[in-house]
Amino acid sequence: MAVIPHDRGSPGGSPDRGAEESGEPPAGWTRLAAASVAVGVCTGLLVAGFRRLLEETEVWRTTVLALLGTHGALGLLSAMLGVAVAAALAAHLVRRYSPSAGGSGIPQVEAVLAGAQPLPPPAILPVKFFGGWLAIGSGLALGREGPSVQMGASLGGLWGRWCRLHRSDAIAVIAAGGGAGLATAFNAPIAGAVLVLEELVRRYDPRVAVAALGASGGAIAVARVFLGQAPDFDVPPIPFSGVNGGLGFLMLGLCCGMLATAYHRILLAALDLADRLQGLPVELRAGLVGAGVGAVGWWAPGWIGGGDPLTQAALGSGLALTGLPLLLGLRFLLSMVSYGAGTPGGLFAPMLTLGALTGLLVGTGLRWLHPDLQTPMSAYALVGMAALFAGVVRAPVTALVLVTELTGNTTLLLPMLAAGFVALLTTGWTGTPAIYDALSQRLAGLDRPVKPASEAP
Repeated sequence: MAVIPHDRGSPGGSPDRGAEESGEPPAGWTRLAAASVAVGVCTGLLVAGFRRLLEETEVWRTTVLALLGTHGALGLLSAMLGVAVAAALAAHLVRRYSPSAGGSGIPQVEAVLAGAQPLPPPAILPVKFFGGWLAIGSGLALGREGPSVQMGASLGGLWGRWCRLHRSDAIAVIAAGGGAGLATAFNAPIAGAVLVLEELVRRYDPRVAVAALGASGGAIAVARVFLGQAPDFDVPPIPFSGVNGGLGFLMLGLCCGMLATAYHRILLAALDLADRLQGLPVELRAGLVGAGVGAVGWWAPGWIGGGDPLTQAALGSGLALTGLPLLLGLRFLLSMVSYGAGTPGGLFAPMLTLGALTGLLVGTGLRWLHPDLQTPMSAYALVGMAALFAGVVRAPVTALVLVTELTGNTTLLLPMLAAGFVALLTTGWTGTPAIYDALSQRLAGLDRPVKPASEAP
């Protein structure tokens, strides 16, 4: 399934040549645990600050765009210019100081763990932090989790280098730092640890598991001091669904699988288009994307950005159903062009928003066909989040755990499992690989095609 040639069952290439050449054996369990917790604490502090900064910026941005919306053409031009400048500056930071900070960061972390790339220099931390703040805070449809994972992994690499850990332990701590970044980004410690095993290293290793759990636990222990204890989304109690609801969830899984296929192909097409525009400065390309996002924000301030308010509205049945298809289509387009801008920013948060909107749309259609359907619309939105994530990322366990922790809901585990199963099956039928496999292939510049999901072992 991996696209960078290496043996997932072995330590792979070393991100820390000094430690590898020293011949030092892997550290004892106590030392490994201490290193992972330390990395988690550092990651939790950094990513919690990143989250709080983005939250405050989102409130300010929404207020300013609402004000500009009352000033006609001048307000429109001001909104477009403001977002364009922020996006262009974020792209400039990436180009000038740390090219590996562009995009999500998860494929870059996987390449480091595979030994296909060296650890990036420490400059990636301020570039990812401030570049991500500029891009996401200004309204591009990008997620905070990608920068968070890469910053956590970079801290893990720096810690492993400083401690001169053996290469296998250095890799474990780098992966654990990435998981701690996700844990803090979504206040989801178990999902952070699961991501390490299911996506970043794709194997079970007791030492990696210990490092992942220690880092995620350390990160959440300090992050919740600043972020609070509550799940990210407030979802009203949802009862268990009956047979009729179950059939609806299977249909939702099919729709999410089809959307996942379109998501994969259109995202790669957007990146190919960006590659063909190499004659334009990257700052100009990002600025043009920012200008378009600014225009949308001037018209509808709540429709841009990472998407958390929209996800919350979908889960709380707070969205007008009449404009739902337009909102879903526009968010899909914004997600594609925003990722193609080359600024720091992830895929998870916008993808979860798309899944919630898809679930709400499918649930509305089912309610129209069967007016006596008792399943709440919030249930379809929640299950849609997990199903689309499973179909795009092809990490179903991470999807189940992440959505459960994000919403604090455990009554829909079986519907999420069923819809995720159908979504995975659909992407398998269409030969759609995991999105990070495709992005890793682009990163590595491989000529051979990605192995389709239907042929994966």
